Amino acid sequence: MLIRFFSTLRQHGLKVTPKELLTLHEALRAGLSRFDMDEFYLLARLCLVKDETQYDRFDQAFQHFYQGLEAMPDPLGSEIPADWLRLELERHFSAEERARIEAMGGPEALMKALEERLKEQQERHQGGNRWIGTGGTSPFGHGGYNPGGVRIGGPGGQQRAIKVWQQRQYRNLDDSTEIGTRNIKLALRKLRRFARTGAHEELNLDDTIRCTARNAGLLDIRTQPERHNAVKVLVFFDIGGSMDSHVKVCETLFSACRSEFKHLEHFYFHNFIYDHLWKDAHMLRHQSIALENITRTYSPDYKVIFVGDASMAPYEISAAYGSIDFMNTRPGRVCFEHLKQHFARSVWLNPTPEPYWHYTQTIGTIRQLMEGRMFPLTVQGLDKAIACLLGKNNTYTTE
Repeated sequence: MLIRFFSTLRQHGLKVTPKELLTLHEALRAGLSRFDMDEFYLLARLCLVKDETQYDRFDQAFQHFYQGLEAMPDPLGSEIPADWLRLELERHFSAEERARIEAMGGPEALMKALEERLKEQQERHQGGNRWIGTGGTSPFGHGGYNPGGVRIGGPGGQQRAIKVWQQRQYRNLDDSTEIGTRNIKLALRKLRRFARTGAHEELNLDDTIRCTARNAGLLDIRTQPERHNAVKVLVFFDIGGSMDSHVKVCETLFSACRSEFKHLEHFYFHNFIYDHLWKDAHMLRHQSIALENITRTYSPDYKVIFVGDASMAPYEISAAYGSIDFMNTRPGRVCFEHLKQHFARSVWLNPTPEPYWHYTQTIGTIRQLMEGRMFPLTVQGLDKAIACLLGKNNTYTTE
């Protein structure tokens, strides 16, 4: 069974290894999980999943492994025909009807009743109040209403099931889903680099324990310089125009960056980098900051992240006076190259879905200027961008 479970996890893209499978086997032999699916689920996730962003994939693989019968442990010993769980008619319940439906009385009573139903039921039922089925008031099945039942199959909707294994608790952590503050933070955390700086000291617990043991138990406190987050980040946000539809995801990224990095500076631009940038999103002319001031102020060891959809008229990149906001004497690509070459590491995050990149000429142009270091603004894309900023890879290739 464990071999099939291991194969199912690999099929769902989880990077589990045989060594971790052996760890799970040893834990089961040690009795850390009894004949209980809840306990096995938690133990398996603890032994096999190394990255929090993989929790949702694990939930999906676990659901697939148990073929949708997540709510019923093995001792029930029966399989429910798929035909019983086919929803043909969705019923809408009035407030008076819902008020008359009573819960069965807790998980133990539910599971006992479910075991009895599995022994007795011989055919498909729909719209009833007792048997396993759909569209009714029975506590077993889906597509109906009950204040406290066991959802078996189906997408759910009332959010009242007491027990349901196919519920995915970690959807917002999946690195293939829509980006959110929490999974952005998990990705950005990989960029943080800690270094020992300054004269402030903190307790070195490992050395203290080691030296105390050598000193026959007499306390020997050891300290070390305090660790500080040493990474420095510059973020340049494109705002206005076509970026208006990406405001929410950019705000989410900005919020996550502010909480993760001690040394963070941000600037705004419209469409492309020119002679001036802004610290304020209103981009008032008298508040502009000369590009040369930025390169003089910030050292080359800053990590640079450009955030924009890279969608504009081609002349805004290639021609002098191409900016729609002011009269730039230098072409945008000259200003951009000046900024990019000053900093050792830079990436471009594009909120436009990757399948649409080839429809816009300027996206290809900026990808060339970035030497391939343009990444989609997804969690996977952010992971690859962070690896690029750390020097682990230099380009991103679309499939």
